[in-house]
Amino acid sequence: MMKKVLSAVMAGAMVMSLAACGSSSTPNATTAAAGVETTAASEAASSAAAGAETTAAAGDAASSDKEWIIGGQGPLTGAAAVYGNAVVNGAKVALDEINEKGGINGYKVKYITADDEHDQEKAINAYNSLKDQGMQMLIGPTTSAPTIAVGTESENDNMFLISPSGSAVDCTAPKNVYRVCFSDPAQGTKSAEYIGKHQLATKIGIIYDSSDVYSSGIHDAFVEEAPNQGLEIVADEQFTADSNKDFSTQLQKMKDAGAELVFLPFYYTEAALVLTQANTMGFAPKFFGCDGMDGILNVDNFDTKLAEGLMLLTPFAADAKDDATVNFVTKYKAAYNETPIQFAADAYDAAYIVKAAAEAANITPDMSVDEIGTAMEEQMKTLKFDGITGSGMTWDEKGDVDKEPKAVVIKDGAYVSAE
Repeated sequence: MMKKVLSAVMAGAMVMSLAACGSSSTPNATTAAAGVETTAASEAASSAAAGAETTAAAGDAASSDKEWIIGGQGPLTGAAAVYGNAVVNGAKVALDEINEKGGINGYKVKYITADDEHDQEKAINAYNSLKDQGMQMLIGPTTSAPTIAVGTESENDNMFLISPSGSAVDCTAPKNVYRVCFSDPAQGTKSAEYIGKHQLATKIGIIYDSSDVYSSGIHDAFVEEAPNQGLEIVADEQFTADSNKDFSTQLQKMKDAGAELVFLPFYYTEAALVLTQANTMGFAPKFFGCDGMDGILNVDNFDTKLAEGLMLLTPFAADAKDDATVNFVTKYKAAYNETPIQFAADAYDAAYIVKAAAEAANITPDMSVDEIGTAMEEQMKTLKFDGITGSGMTWDEKGDVDKEPKAVVIKDGAYVSAE
């Protein structure tokens, strides 16, 4: 991937302001080791279904009857469920590993989850439900609008919150909120840099959703950076949530302008339509998207052959051969019978970031939420973390991450590294 006060989510549209963020390094921190094992875990196959309250592992805390209670939140049902379930499941794989290694500071972790349906009001209700169950830290929410809503609410509690994929700029406005993914503007800038550096094309067409803060934020930053990379934008077209079914006019303008690459900074639902309609027109440029494109291979009734060669900026490639990625992918497949997408990888890293910061701060679960939040926020100022979505990750005073972007390409119906 995956960060502004937003309006309510528009019905029927994928107004999912996300982000996602890759590397092939083993998760660790300069102050605390992540403890990733590289053996497959077939026992994870019986993991509880997403959306229900789950425990990361059975058993009492290692050194007392106290335990950490960490929440997970995202859209587990509805149009954005691909993202939410990936986040909840990715975090659970990490927390299972952490519990197998003895927990965090000697205390096991109980993992509880809630469905926010990518709705701001329901997101606050989900947060309050998790808080009522004793939540001490939150890995989530998944999408930007809920992250902004919950961040404002959680700031009053000083609840430590790390969103794997909330990418809108205002996601990290509260002092207690951090993210694993790039912000929307960062994705736009990094995409232009990647296209220019790798000389993928010089004549660029853009189609974006002007009604969506995620798409607009990426678009604006891309347009600003493009000239610095020697990129000529020959067609810049938009659509809205009310006109997101027919892209023939925009595509024809791209074709007439001689666009060699078309940048698509929006979600996989509309992207599947764009690729289908471009094929019908005989228009075959390179297509390049961002983290919201992840999931296009799972769109119902979409001919995935049309996505062959599609590139997207993402920090995670499931086919990477480093031990940490192989470990994660193996365990995720065993548990959920599918290949993890970048949102799952972001959440996996988020869980280990929580562990690293908590162990550096030497905090325990008998502390108050406010005390835990203050200690975690202090550690995030200096934490340096190597994970499967980036090496040398650091966070600025806003809670935004800095790491090197990567890209993947769809080849033979699968995401593979573009490097």
